[in-house]
Amino acid sequence: MMEEAVSKPVSKKISVGNRWRIARWTIALSLLLAPLIMMQFNSDWNWTLSDFLFAAIAIGSVGLLYELAEKMSIVRAYRIGSAISLGSCFLLVWSTLVRDDGHGVGFFLIVMGAGVGGFAGQLEAGSLARTMLGVALMQALFGLAVATAPVVARIPGASIFYLFYSLVFCTLWLTAAACFRIASQSD
Repeated sequence: MMEEAVSKPVSKKISVGNRWRIARWTIALSLLLAPLIMMQFNSDWNWTLSDFLFAAIAIGSVGLLYELAEKMSIVRAYRIGSAISLGSCFLLVWSTLVRDDGHGVGFFLIVMGAGVGGFAGQLEAGSLARTMLGVALMQALFGLAVATAPVVARIPGASIFYLFYSLVFCTLWLTAAACFRIASQSD
């Protein structure tokens, strides 16, 4: 009987959770390697070592924070809300750096508000829902302020751009808030 147990091959299956984790980190690595590949084919892509380090820190931070969120709750709505809010923070920072039009500080404050609010509420679903509502309001007000600024009004199409830009992010923040609200009701 002991010989049967020893002779059976051990099957190592990758769980669904591990598959998603592998997929997330593979996507993160792909995002980091894409500029390196593009630099080989297009001279407009000229990243320096510091650009790659910043991207690695930014992408890695989002990935690690999501890993933390995944450990915080098994509720799917919480995890979806975490993914949306972390992705929104990343996109807001990245798009602000790429655009570099002088209005970036306000958009960074929105991301800081999301982080401070989330950690002040100890990453609980109910407090995160309220934080995301507050962040959506900050996004709307700042977007409106930038869109109606006299400097922006002189640039053709800039006001519409900032209104649309803020609308997209408000939608993301409100979606995350809804997910956290659902998660808080299921706890």
